Amino acid sequence: MDDKATLLNYLRTRRADLLGKVEGLSEYDARRPMTPTGTNLLGLVKHVASVELGYFGETFGRPSDRALPWYELTAEPDADMWVPATESREEIMELHHFSAKHSDETIEALPLDAPGVVPWWSEEKKHVTLHQILVHMCVETARHAGHADIIRELIDGQAGQRPNDPNIPVRNSEELAAHRYRLEQAAREAERLRP
Repeated sequence: MDDKATLLNYLRTRRADLLGKVEGLSEYDARRPMTPTGTNLLGLVKHVASVELGYFGETFGRPSDRALPWYELTAEPDADMWVPATESREEIMELHHFSAKHSDETIEALPLDAPGVVPWWSEEKKHVTLHQILVHMCVETARHAGHADIIRELIDGQAGQRPNDPNIPVRNSEELAAHRYRLEQAAREAERLRP
């Protein structure tokens, strides 16, 4: 597998991880703010799909021509990070699939050293290659998939990349409480030793 195929595989896997965090949730749980800044699962999907369209579209002269009203000058700040009731989950999931398809077409059509310009980056950084943007979007998507991991665990306790993830130890409620207690005690002891 060459470098481009490897990076594209990582990007596709992280996209799937992110989308998987919305599966099986009610409309409320998929949208509700879970942090003081309002971070929510469906908003993360909307954001990642939107920025990916920009990075693999406009950056390489391949705009999708998909209207994204949350990026209009008149849109409120962070409008790409949440989903109003007038937008359906299906619309956001379709946007993500559209964005992925458009991005994959750009990635497959261009060599890794293809030049691009990120118009919203500073002058000294905005001249890029497809390789740079592929790495950037792998990192960006993984970062938001990590946010989604934590949010989903806060909503219903689901942890890991999928149910029964072999990387997550299986603990019953008593074992989980004992584990959390041990961590809490270690944190308190560290604070006492290193104020």
